[in-house]
Amino acid sequence: MSTTSFPPPEPGRAPSTPPNPPTPPDGPPPTDHTAPVPPHPTDPTAPQPPWTQSPPPRKAPGAGRRIGELTAVALLSAALATGGTWGAMTLANDGASPTSRSASSDSSPAALPISTAQKNAPDWTAVAGAVSPSVVAIRVEGSNGQGGEGSGVIIDDQAHVLTNNHVVGGAGRSPKITVTLANGRSYAAEITGTDPSTDLAVIAMKDAPSDLTAITMGSSKDLAVGDPVMAVGNPLGLAGTVTTGIVSALDRPVTTEATTDQPSSPFGQGNQQTEPVITNAIQTSAAINPGNSGGALVDAAGRLVGINSSIASLGQSSGGQSGNIGIGFAIPVDEAQRIAKQLIETGKAEHAFLGVVPADGTATVDGSTLAGAVVRDVTSGTPAAKANLQNGDLITAVGGDRVESAVSLVGHIRQEAVGSTVQLTIVRDGKEQTVDVTLASRPSS
Repeated sequence: MSTTSFPPPEPGRAPSTPPNPPTPPDGPPPTDHTAPVPPHPTDPTAPQPPWTQSPPPRKAPGAGRRIGELTAVALLSAALATGGTWGAMTLANDGASPTSRSASSDSSPAALPISTAQKNAPDWTAVAGAVSPSVVAIRVEGSNGQGGEGSGVIIDDQAHVLTNNHVVGGAGRSPKITVTLANGRSYAAEITGTDPSTDLAVIAMKDAPSDLTAITMGSSKDLAVGDPVMAVGNPLGLAGTVTTGIVSALDRPVTTEATTDQPSSPFGQGNQQTEPVITNAIQTSAAINPGNSGGALVDAAGRLVGINSSIASLGQSSGGQSGNIGIGFAIPVDEAQRIAKQLIETGKAEHAFLGVVPADGTATVDGSTLAGAVVRDVTSGTPAAKANLQNGDLITAVGGDRVESAVSLVGHIRQEAVGSTVQLTIVRDGKEQTVDVTLASRPSS
């Protein structure tokens, strides 16, 4: 089995992106206006199709453009059946630079007892031994035998497993799901809840053993660029694989397509559709490949800091390399843990809502030019309107974290909790100022 190209992965599409693609909308139509401005006067909140449709590949390498021109972001589930397609997504080329956050040892969850793990000399053997029992392999089969393979993380003693929505969401309404533990034991599982907007899902093992090992939760807020991390998962069906690297960047805006199911599918149980997912992701150099989706990204103390979800790949003009090239992305654990809790409690998740239509923009302050998200429209009655945001305001930071594009703003807002108050840094009439905004729940369609 080659590790430099995808096997037939799970269903999806492989769009290619023009040099200056429109930003995908944030949220379901027609009411969510926390979205970048569309390329033409249409409903700004309606889901946009891929910029340019291309025939779905089977065994061919993933479509994309060269790094610097276009980077493809591929969902990491390896398909089980031939004839499947895979989703190649676009990485927002907003020029965002790596961002570091200060660590807070006081607020960090207790680490696993794996010796005195140090950032400058991690004991990866101990970390692997402690974490591997908490990471599972997931196999999904639809009614026609189609489906995929991925990874998951045991998050509690109730047999709940956190994974990616695209691992379990593409094989119809009632797929057959099998979870295999690190010791080789397999159990049937069912979907507890899915959230296409964040590409997260929770499944529950049936008749699970009582000796499950739940992973120790960390905090993505404690990460800094350069921190050592380990990826654990099921790449290409090779269960229990561990790779190491560093945190290459934080708050990297990544756009992918999520999978949802509606009636009348080729599987006979649902129709696979897509909607945009925008994540301010953790970028890592740890090698991840198709099948790593839903697996764990842990720190040097064995604490979960992210859920592996996508990779960047070179285009066919670069030789067709579709596997790991040292650029992988993970959903921050703070966001993943919040969504997982909602999925376990109610089967669905709610998302923060600002109420603006942003676009990429710049402004000049004290002789220097700042990039950000310019407000094109403010919807009445929304948090943005109540905070007196105005058309033409350039949003340059959320909670002190830089915003350099419309996609970046959407990613920042989506990772916040409903009801939280965030401080926006804006430029208005050539002057910087701050505005406090209390985010509401995104309206449903």
